[in-house]
Amino acid sequence: MHLSDILRAPKAVLHDHLDGGLRPATIIELARECGYRELPTEDPAALATWFRDAADSGSLERYLETFAHTCAVMQTPEALERIAAECAEDLAADGVVYAEVRYAPEQHLERGLTLDEVVDAVNAGLREGERRTGGRITVRALLTGMRHTERSLEIAELTVAHRERGVAGFDIAGGEIGNPPARHLAAFQHLKRHNCHFTIHAGEAVGAESIHEAVQICGAERIGHGVRITDDITVHDDGTADLGHLAAYIRDNGIALEVCPTSNLQTGAAKDYATHPIDLLRRLGFRITLNTDNRLVSGTTMSQEFQHMVDAFGYGTEVFEEFTVAAVESAFLPLPERRRLIDEVIRPGYAALRERGTVQDPGTV
Repeated sequence: MHLSDILRAPKAVLHDHLDGGLRPATIIELARECGYRELPTEDPAALATWFRDAADSGSLERYLETFAHTCAVMQTPEALERIAAECAEDLAADGVVYAEVRYAPEQHLERGLTLDEVVDAVNAGLREGERRTGGRITVRALLTGMRHTERSLEIAELTVAHRERGVAGFDIAGGEIGNPPARHLAAFQHLKRHNCHFTIHAGEAVGAESIHEAVQICGAERIGHGVRITDDITVHDDGTADLGHLAAYIRDNGIALEVCPTSNLQTGAAKDYATHPIDLLRRLGFRITLNTDNRLVSGTTMSQEFQHMVDAFGYGTEVFEEFTVAAVESAFLPLPERRRLIDEVIRPGYAALRERGTVQDPGTV
């Protein structure tokens, strides 16, 4: 699959963090405006490299430390609106037609904003970004509760309050170790009582037990990352595999895995692209979605994630259409909107790529 066709391919991303995808130049400008002086450099290219190098540690905890710099410049309505609008623009420029962008409102209160003001500013920015792209992208927000704080129920209530204004659902994030998802059970129960969608980061730094708790105790509709489900899969020398009860349940019920290959390499959840479990999980019939996680911190885009999959596994348009359709089918959107995106945007987009002949040469770069 040619790079030009990868760029043209309609894409959907379900797992993209707002505070992990800022433009380096924007960080520098906003830092100057707000008096933040802790940036390692004020050169945009060097700053982008610094983020990527800092994240290449093999540790989720070290990976998360990079967000201190981005969150520091995301403390005013103007900054949040600008960053959200640029996020939508950048995703659309990469061929993304649907995105769910997540962020933790509690991390943007240092200069006196209320939680509602944070959400209103981000929503305004996302709508502005959609407008600037001429409607080429639809973006919805996910509000994230932090695993290590005590505000998850409050953020769940905030999610319900804003779900008619661009908020599609809820998430919890942060260091998995020592912070199991069931610790936030009250938040998930509140969301269920109000028929509100949620996903949970699980199975990245902690194994299958984290996924089990997220799905069977908390009721997650999707799993953020989830690659450690392989702990419940036995692969034999002849290539066959036996699934444990949890892995079979996840697969058989079509619970989507929000897989982020580059991020997984950085946090140590996978060794390299060639041995990343995404291909095994796809061949076993799991519902796989491909995602960026943090575009700045991981130095990636959806097109680059596609390219990594071409290089590692020879994937072509058929597989990428499969991933994209799975993402939209698993999106926290009303069914008619999901069907419209699939039938009017994604299927025709991939049909046009196949007409160009790219499917005959899936390994061409």
